[in-house]
Amino acid sequence: MFSRVRRTVQQFNAADHDFVLRSASWPRSTADPALRGITHLADHSKLWLGVAAVLATKRGRWRRAALRGASAIAFASAVTNGIGKPLLPRRRPAANLLPAHRRLSTPPSSSSFPSGHAASAAAFTTAVWMEAPELGVALLPLAGAVAYSRVHTGVHWPTDVLFGGAIGTAVAAATSRWWPVRPSTPSLARTSERTVALEGGDGLVLLVNPSSGDPGQDPSDELAELLPGAELVHPEPETDLKEQLHAHLDTCGNVKVLGVAGGDGSVAAAAAVAVERGLPLLVVPSGTLNHFARDLGVPSTEEAVEALREGSAVNVDLGTVHVDDLPQQWFVNTASLGGYPDMVRLREKWTHRWGKWPAGAAALVRVLASAEPIPVRINGIERKIWLFFAGGNGYQPKGLAPTWRPRLDTGVLDVRYIRADLPFSRTRFVAGALTGALFHNRAYVQEERDRVRVEVLGAPVALARDGEVSLKGNVFDFAARDGALHVYRPE
Repeated sequence: MFSRVRRTVQQFNAADHDFVLRSASWPRSTADPALRGITHLADHSKLWLGVAAVLATKRGRWRRAALRGASAIAFASAVTNGIGKPLLPRRRPAANLLPAHRRLSTPPSSSSFPSGHAASAAAFTTAVWMEAPELGVALLPLAGAVAYSRVHTGVHWPTDVLFGGAIGTAVAAATSRWWPVRPSTPSLARTSERTVALEGGDGLVLLVNPSSGDPGQDPSDELAELLPGAELVHPEPETDLKEQLHAHLDTCGNVKVLGVAGGDGSVAAAAAVAVERGLPLLVVPSGTLNHFARDLGVPSTEEAVEALREGSAVNVDLGTVHVDDLPQQWFVNTASLGGYPDMVRLREKWTHRWGKWPAGAAALVRVLASAEPIPVRINGIERKIWLFFAGGNGYQPKGLAPTWRPRLDTGVLDVRYIRADLPFSRTRFVAGALTGALFHNRAYVQEERDRVRVEVLGAPVALARDGEVSLKGNVFDFAARDGALHVYRPE
């Protein structure tokens, strides 16, 4: 076996020397200084981090691609420099193998195997391709140029580059274990058989929340132009949105459709009113993250208006929660108890800087570090927990950061909580999250139920609905409401 390995290594070495000598015989050209420049630009991943900074300026897939790419570079560098080079040292090509005009003035002195530049190039390009394939394809020639430049300038053998590229590709692909790629298709839902089609907005009452989304970007003028017949309503200071909408609708005449342009908090209030009034809901995504609109498949104002004109709609599930003896509360995405509201607050605060998944991980660590265990009774079973999460329909991924829903019509709640009644429960949970093995972790509970009752056996705790902290209480009855909301979305 060892002799076979030795012969294989010798064959690789021979092929490496042959390729370098052939490359050295190529005539001098303008590619020589260009390749020297690009290899310097890629030092310490400056090139790729610069591309990531540009991509991060645009929301959605481009920003996710930038964050996944930067994360993949960090892990690929750790593998190549922390594991590969120390364990498999190899001398770099001799300087005299290549003409002087192609050599670097200050060649690196670390192990030649594997190529860190190639690993970073492959990691970043693969990670970007996972989120935005068209961008990954566009970056492929640049990644190939960086990888070849290491051979052209005489600081790596070809097999160093090949193995470095393989490491980078594998590391980027492995990020999906902790951070699954969000599908580009909308969530499945039941097609509606009863839909009101409005051409110019006559019969539409549209709640517009200018404080949602980016500061200074009020969508009122655009909506008034697209839907001239609609009646636009703005939130009143210090007034509950749901109560304001009910009061306004009581004074209106022939209202056929209720609409909302805002974030998930505004959408939840409008959805509750729409269900209670038996009206179809138009959702215009103008918030910061627009979770519900993204799951629904309404990515823009234009597509929302087009769905209204076509009369295209679906029926989706909502969640409800009774807090103590108070009236029923609705939520379109999630509801949570304990440290989860604090985690949501920190995650939303940091998302613009780091992206949702890294911000969520950092917020979770911060909350778990300072949280106090909450004694509860969940469906009659006494526990101590750190936090509790209930999502409408099943969320993906099933581990650390629930992000999207494949379906909006399952009729169940996605229930998750972290136990605090086990030895080293926080450490066990964090270890499971980092290794992608939460399903085998007793500190983490995830199940799907149509209803769940949580009784807090201590001081009242806060309830967060759709990312906004609302009521405090001791008894929380969560339930899934099958097909409760009639909402527009493009065909």
